[in-house]
Amino acid sequence: MSVTIVIIVITVLISIFAFRSQKVLDDLIFYPAAITEKNQYYRFVTYGFIHADLSHLFFNMYAFYLFGGACENSFIDIFGNYGTTFYILMYFLALIASVVPDFNKHKANAGYRSLGASGAVSAVVFAYIMFNPLQGIGLLFIPIFIPGFLFGIIFLVVSYFLGKKGGSRINHSAHIWGAIFGVVFIIVFSELFSTYPLLDSFIRQVKSLDLKHIFTTP
Repeated sequence: MSVTIVIIVITVLISIFAFRSQKVLDDLIFYPAAITEKNQYYRFVTYGFIHADLSHLFFNMYAFYLFGGACENSFIDIFGNYGTTFYILMYFLALIASVVPDFNKHKANAGYRSLGASGAVSAVVFAYIMFNPLQGIGLLFIPIFIPGFLFGIIFLVVSYFLGKKGGSRINHSAHIWGAIFGVVFIIVFSELFSTYPLLDSFIRQVKSLDLKHIFTTP
């Protein structure tokens, strides 16, 4: 069984458990004030295993399922025996990195909470894009796909403006920082621990794109 599936199963079980127990939800949620006042640093990770509701859980785990397996295999291909370890490391570090800006902004805000695996999932999706920049990516139920690197750019721009606009319960900041972390992580680790020319491959694939075929349908 792949690490991706294991993480999905664990996340689903803990999330469902938290749906039924407010105490579990409160104990695991990302709560900067509790981290500051009570040194509950575990919240930097545990918040990624609980979700607001079933739809929140479904969309995060569905996206993770779609990209996680292929991303995990790419890690194994370029890092060999260390691939699985590095993949797990990226996921958990992304949980932390994606909410550090929120922690710095809200560490004295007793009313701020955040939850969900979105930041880590964004890291996985963007690491996948670094391996496969021309692979078509689209939105659920919309049968139009664009190259992954363009999807990534659009995703970051839209997330930035929606985050500035505010007014929703979606943590766009975690999406952005998780995505950036995923890109930085795979670039740095591929340079340090493999001979795979990740950046050269990414650039070569992007340069080969035929602009006449940006949009595709299944």
